[in-house]
Amino acid sequence: MAKQENQDDQEYKARATALRLLARREHSRYELSLKLRQRKVSGDIIDAVLDDYEKEGWLDDDRFADVYARQRMDLGYGPLRILGELQQRGVHRTPECVDEMTEEDWCERAVAIRDKRFGLADLSEDWDEKVRQARFLNRRGYSASQVERALEARAD
Repeated sequence: MAKQENQDDQEYKARATALRLLARREHSRYELSLKLRQRKVSGDIIDAVLDDYEKEGWLDDDRFADVYARQRMDLGYGPLRILGELQQRGVHRTPECVDEMTEEDWCERAVAIRDKRFGLADLSEDWDEKVRQARFLNRRGYSASQVERALEARAD
């Protein structure tokens, strides 16, 4: 009988922990699985709990990806970084909000983030500053063509 009580206790612990984490923010299935494994919950129980939460609609990787991508876009990150971070979190689909963005939209965002951080001064004579700003935009997740267009932008 003690083994059954322990099993129930583990499942209760997993359900309570997962629900508490989901109440704070959206999580991907992979993230929740990792966090439950860190709490020494067995894999079978984790899968059962997460399957139930997906059926209930409390856990949804597509919704997580959309929310996460929108937050990162608002912070000025580019498509490469956003998609890379989503893959690290176990989501291998491109969110709709990222798909809807055109190359021109991403270039405008790159120009805006460059303007906010450095201004839009002419960099044709200052190679070191141009490289510094290009590295910044690359770390932010913008492609080479988007960075190039942003570095060519001038203040009106």
